[in-house]
Amino acid sequence: MSINQRGRTSVAIVAGAGAVAILAAVWFNWDADVATKTLDMPEISTLQFGMIDDERIRNAARDEPGSWLTYGHGFEEQRFSSLTQINQETVNELGIVWTKDLDTVHAVEATPLVVDGVMYFTSTWNVAFAVDARNGDEIWRYDPEVPGKTARDACCGIISRGLAVYMGRVYLATLDGRLIALDTVSGSLVWEVDTIIDRSRNYTITGAPRVAAGKVYIGNGGAEYGVRGYVTAYDANTGDQVWRFFTVPGDPSLPFEHPEMATAAETWKGGEWWKIGGGGTVWNSIVYDPYFDSIYLGVGNGTPWTRAIRSPGGGDNLFLASIVALDADTGAMKWYYQTTPGDNWDYTAVQDMMLVDLSVDGVDRKVLMQAPKNGFFYVIDRQDGQLLRAHAYGAVTWASHVDLATGRPVENPDTVYAENPQWILPGPSGAHNWQAMAWDADRGLMFFPIQEMPFLYAMPEEYLETGLYKRRPNAWNTAVEFGRYNQMTEAFEEPPESKGYFIAFDPLSGETAWSVALEHPWNGGALATAGDLVFQGNASGLMAAYAPDSGTEVWRYNLYSSIVAPPITYALDGEQYLAILTGSGNNAIDSASYKYGSTGRLVVFKVGANGTIPVPPLRDITIPEPPALTGSADDVDRGDVMYHDVCAFCHGFGVHSGGGPPDLRMLSSESHELFQAIVRGGLYQDRGMASYADLYSTEDVERIRQYIISRAKRDRDAALAVVDEANVTTP
Repeated sequence: MSINQRGRTSVAIVAGAGAVAILAAVWFNWDADVATKTLDMPEISTLQFGMIDDERIRNAARDEPGSWLTYGHGFEEQRFSSLTQINQETVNELGIVWTKDLDTVHAVEATPLVVDGVMYFTSTWNVAFAVDARNGDEIWRYDPEVPGKTARDACCGIISRGLAVYMGRVYLATLDGRLIALDTVSGSLVWEVDTIIDRSRNYTITGAPRVAAGKVYIGNGGAEYGVRGYVTAYDANTGDQVWRFFTVPGDPSLPFEHPEMATAAETWKGGEWWKIGGGGTVWNSIVYDPYFDSIYLGVGNGTPWTRAIRSPGGGDNLFLASIVALDADTGAMKWYYQTTPGDNWDYTAVQDMMLVDLSVDGVDRKVLMQAPKNGFFYVIDRQDGQLLRAHAYGAVTWASHVDLATGRPVENPDTVYAENPQWILPGPSGAHNWQAMAWDADRGLMFFPIQEMPFLYAMPEEYLETGLYKRRPNAWNTAVEFGRYNQMTEAFEEPPESKGYFIAFDPLSGETAWSVALEHPWNGGALATAGDLVFQGNASGLMAAYAPDSGTEVWRYNLYSSIVAPPITYALDGEQYLAILTGSGNNAIDSASYKYGSTGRLVVFKVGANGTIPVPPLRDITIPEPPALTGSADDVDRGDVMYHDVCAFCHGFGVHSGGGPPDLRMLSSESHELFQAIVRGGLYQDRGMASYADLYSTEDVERIRQYIISRAKRDRDAALAVVDEANVTTP
């Protein structure tokens, strides 16, 4: 049965008693003192596996380098493996040992975990799997049955970046805002809590939970829709709430939830941000620091994006676009550093954070490093939040530099877009986004993907005309012009080109040691190993290995589906494995997902294996003859605006889908007939296409359809003209 189908039994024990047998076999390959650990929690199964505690995570690099116990490979989240069997001499002998198809065309972004020979990972719709890491045999799967209509609330797809394993439990956060604890052996439900404080708002969760110090830490997403951000710590045993930290102030007429909100409120001036939402969601990076017993939160953008509407009186708008250090036990703030004061561009600071011991200016320090969206790479003292370095790592036009004396960026006044649209770098995709970084301590280099994706920032037309902005329930609330974005960009004869790179960056000197140009801008995360290799998957569908000193590509393998997830490596029975999840949903024209379709699949390599992936057929991207265009020019123009205001985020700007959600230019005649039933009636709600009757009238939906027809006709005619020209022969 398709993983994307809803309404199944939540738990499917594929092997029954055999699941315990498989787990027992892999478990008892570990040392006896590990195997005899007891569970200080209510017993769920006769045998307990996945018995990870803080000590085991801290010592994993030394005691069990063949495991991958946490999201970033350890509390430090450095994504560096000391395994060396796969190295520059053996990498060309890598072959596929096993694969697992996930039956999804949407983006698969998770980091698999490997604990005691079992691999745990998530696919779309938060479906969780436990498989034998040697061969992929499924032990159990758990479907939390996320309602299909929830897809409408997720700004960036029905994605999950992973899970956590701790003390015999698997912790899973769902798109619709639940936190779930499962038994590691059976996949059966232990407890479930609702993390959402206001169900009238469009909260989602796409990030992986973090677990440490007996607690599970989780944030949420939804800033674009108008929510207020917060992070909650739950007791790992019971699911009881321990503390909650809000990242932005709420209604100023109400008491502050904790003292830090009084500090934050002083930096929000004017406006009614709490009615719109405020933003500040922690939708990705949460890192535990056992040395200082701290939790570091990467905080996102404001709602709306434009500070002139969000906070018209100015102010830094704490704690937007900030790194916030909290006491892990109490949730009390220790310090904060704001990367982008008064953020005006969606420059989130939720990108992966990394903990490193580093000598800075001759002083040994424990530092935190991050490359957030805004284009500057930060090195921060973890003890007190002191800024030590802030170098540009990519193309930046919104600011000239960061003043180390004040810790503040020096903004470029020429990029103010309040009255005139401006091409600005980075755009809201960031110079670097959530895709994982990897650290090589011996070389002092960070490896990560970057992109140059400029964005034409402009205030919304209705605000420029009236000076007013009103929150739209169940829709994006950015106060940036998306509806006319396609029309604005087409008015430019040569809009800036988007580019992608994979780089090795020195965070102390700010120098890029090497840079590899990639075919497309949106690519996967990194893994570094002691085998003198750096791995990355990319939008061209290639799993590639690079020499860390030079960036020379030493190996590649075509997986025929674009990749955004990071690779991991692990070892069992004396053999090292390399694993990656493929599938990126929408991607660039001519990317692998565009050519072949986005294929969600787990692929595992090892030296000497000879499995293969069949070359898939090319997608048929022929645009069929569309229905007659019956709408007026004004109808098409209005349909263009409404399409790009809502539909484009899934189905592609200019109605060009990248291989995941359907390309609407290719709708069948039956789909055209059902268009109202689909868009307003929610006919495909269970597939993730919920009703938009609250936003669009019957007439509006028909205008959108007319715009789609106009694009289909235009692009079909252009394609036929190219064919005709190619068929012309000369005497």
